[in-house]
Amino acid sequence: MFAFARTRTRPDAVRPVWAAVSVLLEYPTAELVSSVDVIESLVPDNAHLAPLFAHLRRTELRALQQDYVATFDHTRKCALYLTYFAYGDTRRRGMALVQFKETYRAAGVEWDDATGELPDHLCAVLQFGATVDAEAAWQLLTDHRAAVEMLRLALTGWRNDDGTTGSPWAAALLALCDTMPDLKGDEADAVRRLVEEGPPAEEVGLEGYGAPLISPATIPVGAPR
Repeated sequence: MFAFARTRTRPDAVRPVWAAVSVLLEYPTAELVSSVDVIESLVPDNAHLAPLFAHLRRTELRALQQDYVATFDHTRKCALYLTYFAYGDTRRRGMALVQFKETYRAAGVEWDDATGELPDHLCAVLQFGATVDAEAAWQLLTDHRAAVEMLRLALTGWRNDDGTTGSPWAAALLALCDTMPDLKGDEADAVRRLVEEGPPAEEVGLEGYGAPLISPATIPVGAPR
């Protein structure tokens, strides 16, 4: 178990956790399920992730996919986009997305818009930290610490069809949050405000938030297989 906030471990020490979580929060595929042993070998002693590995091993792929879509694609409170919680779909979010692209560029890689994803996708940020620049990813994550906490709360409080509480994917957020500082001050206030009010509701398109950036060095969503 990593404890960055308490021990001041350097961000690059948590790269194995970030790499594992970046894959585990992806849409389940046969390739992902067949790679569970490899992913677990990155974090063999992580108690938070053990239940998710077990769930992926014992659950039929179609059921995993249906649960994933119901959780992350049909529920706004479980959005995997870090800027969504603070800005919703507003013009201010567009500028925040540009900042993610600029962070990637400063580290020597370019965001590939051809993927069809936005650069604030949590899996992309974690892969960036695990494989490119841990310090820069650490800054993005801590800048959006309230968003990470909101996602953790949503997943740990998820109501399952059988009446139990807690999404299997909550394990990934617990592991991630264990690598980050505890909430404090303004961050805790931001979480309380988001719980009460939700993200801003001004609906606008996100077209034009940044010109396409195409480069041989790109960051796809998900860690390398």
